[in-house]
Amino acid sequence: MFVKNEMWGQIPLLHIYTDNMNEKTPVVIFLHGFMSAKEHNLHYAYQLVNKGVRVLLPDAKFHGARSEGLTETQMNLHFWDIVLNSIHEVKQLYKELKNKQLVASDKIGVAGTSMGAIVTSGCLKLYDWIQTAAICMGGPAFIKLGAYQLQQLAKSGVKWPMSEQEAQKTNALLATYDISLTPEQFAVRPVFFWHGEQDKTVPFQDTYDFYCTLRAYYEENPSNLKFIADKHAGHAVTREGMLAATEWLAQHLA
Repeated sequence: MFVKNEMWGQIPLLHIYTDNMNEKTPVVIFLHGFMSAKEHNLHYAYQLVNKGVRVLLPDAKFHGARSEGLTETQMNLHFWDIVLNSIHEVKQLYKELKNKQLVASDKIGVAGTSMGAIVTSGCLKLYDWIQTAAICMGGPAFIKLGAYQLQQLAKSGVKWPMSEQEAQKTNALLATYDISLTPEQFAVRPVFFWHGEQDKTVPFQDTYDFYCTLRAYYEENPSNLKFIADKHAGHAVTREGMLAATEWLAQHLA
């Protein structure tokens, strides 16, 4: 198994693969969480590569090798900018996979934890070439999640430097990436959700309610949609959740 530090365009990433992989090998682009970095998801890559899947672990803007030393408060101000930037960079990685002739088909999955799972949801809205996805602790409803984050910041005494007009403009922008507004764009693709019921960072209930709405769109292919709820977990994916997510991705890219 090779773990290569590479630069694809302006995106630093870890490229994990074995020497018997070729352009017919399926690929997963796996996205890390807020205040995390690419190497923190190597255990997902290890599981996937052992199941015959090539893996790309990119660093998001201001994270990992792209850190600019911002504080967590400063990073919070950039949260949605980072999310939207990552959504566009997933498309760049897809183009690079094609340019480098690393994938001949569209056997491509996108997955992530927390912020990475939020990015994954936005990618599902924009990119029909994604064959399967895993959303771990992510909120597909961008506008709802943004409102919740503002409430949490207000409770902690942080003043958000944004006028009402600017907030409306931001919501209008987020709406173009918010797949909860157009659930039909999941297009019955195989999607896996994992969420801890005690999660206070990305509320469990909003994601679960959306999943319940989504089930109506999967009536003819119910096995393409799976939600694992962990009663005791907070904002951290359990080992069982990680194994279930990687198994799902490998199975639906085979």
